[in-house]
Amino acid sequence: MKVSVRVKPNSRESQIEEIGPRELLVKVKAPPRENRANGEVIEILSKYFKVPRARISILSGLKSRQKVVKIED
Repeated sequence: MKVSVRVKPNSRESQIEEIGPRELLVKVKAPPRENRANGEVIEILSKYFKVPRARISILSGLKSRQKVVKIED
């Protein structure tokens, strides 16, 4: 499954909000430096979808707030 993700780094708390069908807003505490925010996005999505982190990959938008994420079932 592919999901469109909008990331908001440097948030007070980490959380996920659904903003549409297959669209999520992911707020992370981590700063957007040294791939920290991307790592936290993958970690939060793995808990949300209840899949191992290895099954989640960022297809596009590694350096952008708008990402396309692939989640393998």
